[in-house]
Amino acid sequence: MKSKVDESSCPCVFSGKLPLSMLMNDEKAEAELAAEAHLFGNGLVLPVNVVVSPEESEPVDVETCNRAFLWCHMFLPGAWKRLKFPDFSISTVSGGLSNRLYLCSLPPGMISVANEPRVVLLRIYGRILQGESSVILESVMFAILAERSLGPKLYGVFPEGRLEEFVSSRKLLVEELGDPEISAEIAVKLAGLHQMCMPFNKQPSWLFSTLSRYIEKVKAVTYTQALDQERLRRLLMVSLPHEMERLRVLISAVQSPVVYCHNDLQEGNILMLEGREHVLGSRLMLIDFEYSSYNYRGFDIANFFCEWTMDYTKPSWPYFSFNPQNYPSREKQLHFIRKYLDQMDGPKGLTERAQQEEDLLEEINRFVLTSHFFWGLWSLLQASMSTIAFGYLDYAIARLEAYFEHKKNFEEF
Repeated sequence: MKSKVDESSCPCVFSGKLPLSMLMNDEKAEAELAAEAHLFGNGLVLPVNVVVSPEESEPVDVETCNRAFLWCHMFLPGAWKRLKFPDFSISTVSGGLSNRLYLCSLPPGMISVANEPRVVLLRIYGRILQGESSVILESVMFAILAERSLGPKLYGVFPEGRLEEFVSSRKLLVEELGDPEISAEIAVKLAGLHQMCMPFNKQPSWLFSTLSRYIEKVKAVTYTQALDQERLRRLLMVSLPHEMERLRVLISAVQSPVVYCHNDLQEGNILMLEGREHVLGSRLMLIDFEYSSYNYRGFDIANFFCEWTMDYTKPSWPYFSFNPQNYPSREKQLHFIRKYLDQMDGPKGLTERAQQEEDLLEEINRFVLTSHFFWGLWSLLQASMSTIAFGYLDYAIARLEAYFEHKKNFEEF
């Protein structure tokens, strides 16, 4: 999705690519930004290959413009305190499927007072399916990562969203996930996340409590279009609670370790940092921890492999394509798994490591079902409430059909 500012509806205009002077105060700031850019962390940033312009981007309504200006004035120091509304610049940026993202900036000619940021990212939360407590937990986690220098800075938190540091980068493309060097670095980054100790509930209750909540909400879903309502009716001919309980039994057989999981690792949540494209091992950053929690390791890795089959760059409806043939082969899975296990456990004997690999392959294979089931239900709900242009019902059907197809691989299911 492209971004747009409607000059007729809001006096705050930003067009063209960001000039470097807006991002850096001086050479020292530029060096500091380059040094910070390689750090593993959180947040969402404007891809350097996206041009934000009035002709291509989505309008920023007056209410959002006003609120953004007030938030920046309240939470940001220095020149932001002297900024006048007519000089305030805001634009929408391409984001995820849950939140609205905006780039807020000082005008190029305005002199900085100290080291205040000249550009920040504003995240406004969409309809929250995780529950409002999840927003609080994510903000706490975001702040922890920032304090540990493991993620972008957090400039402000408020009930409707937050202000984050801008880091220059681009999102990965789905076809890049299969690149051996990129895959290996993602495995190392994911292992680093799984080794973190976070001050949250360490019981693996997130997955099935969320599924239970989604199932209850789906029962009340209605769509305005008769065809969509009929498609929903056909999907709900199966017993969703029964499917969930069978899933619980299936995955309990593999004893997947409980670790701190991302739970939504896909190419749009992995950034290639500008200026570090050729620096192996420190060119990627994991972002968007909205769904993170203590959860089963198998879900996180299986979900990532499932995302190899989903391409969200389709320019026309439904704005995605499902390509099951792109699910990683055994060889590509093993390449990822070996890098992951080396980071988690260090070197092992050949026999022991071979058994670990086979066990993890089976673990992942079972959790593929939970990934399809989870995001299928999530998308059924989004289809009834989201204002983002995306074929949520088509996506739900694709994921649930994939669930039932993969289910055939398990005789006990």
